[in-house]
Amino acid sequence: MDRRQFIVSASALSLAAALPVKGARPERRLLVLVELKGGNDGLNTLVPIDDPLYRRLRPRLTIDRSDALGLTAAHGLHPSLQSLRKIWDAGELAIVQAVGYPEPNLSHFRSIEIWDTASRSDEYRDEGWLSRGFAQRPSPAGFAADGVVVGSSDLGPLAGTGGRVIALTDPDQFLRLARLARPDAMASGNASLAHVLRVEREIQRSADRLHAGREFRTAFPAGPFGNAVRVAAQLAANREGIAVVRITHDGFDTHANQAPAHANLLRQLDQGLAALRDALREIGRWDETIIATYAEFGRRPRENESGGTDHGTASVHFVLGGGVKGGLVGESLQLDRLDATGNPAHQLDFRDYFGALASTCLGWPGTVAPAGGGTRPEFA
Repeated sequence: MDRRQFIVSASALSLAAALPVKGARPERRLLVLVELKGGNDGLNTLVPIDDPLYRRLRPRLTIDRSDALGLTAAHGLHPSLQSLRKIWDAGELAIVQAVGYPEPNLSHFRSIEIWDTASRSDEYRDEGWLSRGFAQRPSPAGFAADGVVVGSSDLGPLAGTGGRVIALTDPDQFLRLARLARPDAMASGNASLAHVLRVEREIQRSADRLHAGREFRTAFPAGPFGNAVRVAAQLAANREGIAVVRITHDGFDTHANQAPAHANLLRQLDQGLAALRDALREIGRWDETIIATYAEFGRRPRENESGGTDHGTASVHFVLGGGVKGGLVGESLQLDRLDATGNPAHQLDFRDYFGALASTCLGWPGTVAPAGGGTRPEFA
């Protein structure tokens, strides 16, 4: 299959149709991807509060019904996610269950590569799924960038040559550095130098369209994730368009002493996403933005001897925005049907998950790669 080819899937289109963005002009929709780096423990994020198998597998890590933030008769949120519970109550949070892929790989490096490239577990690709998409369907020429990666040199799904992508930690610093890149003329007869100068010109064009001067009334949390959220809000406030922003929340590889570490990580996620919601509402972009989480994998259902959890497979993810249809999506993890490694099977292929987001936010039809044959429920 050609690296720029997209295979249309009717099932993914129905999935995407359940993610409306109210009143948004297509060229102004924004997708904010939040990578939960290290592999978030979905089982203690969306808690099966009455499942006896959950308690049996996690005698020390069990979150009791009395502590969980109740969503349904059978499910509750981790107690650190109080702001997300309020967004749930407002009908603006969808929780997508059992997202994964066939023949899962339990290596951090290989599994995130599979997610970033939307490839099969036995397939190796160089370009990210968003990069391939922008190569075929670029954003309007007036946009400042197709995508911006905040706080990391790893471009993830935006890696490759298919889009206009910027990596930055702070917009003001980027603008200062970019203004130093003002080549006066192309180098004659030197192909390498000519390429460098072309790249510098692209940086300058992007810098000229980025505006980082927005002051918010919203208070942003301290710390790396809070800073990433602040930058994402500034990017969303740009007068020029940006199609995708990717931010990262690191530290989810909780092999030992998970309970306090995971509680803190989810608290930071909760506070950061709540601040981003407030900032987007402040600038009138909440209804035309979708925020979606992803990670390389989840955690194993059975706790280990160190009070943590090891690398798992399928997990849950959050999709939130002013136009999102809130509710639980898909089937719960099947704790009574674990594989030989002690992990549950996925119910929704992550490529259909990404395809639904791309169709809704970017206007790309279908999925970004061949689907893996999992159940594809709608966001309803």
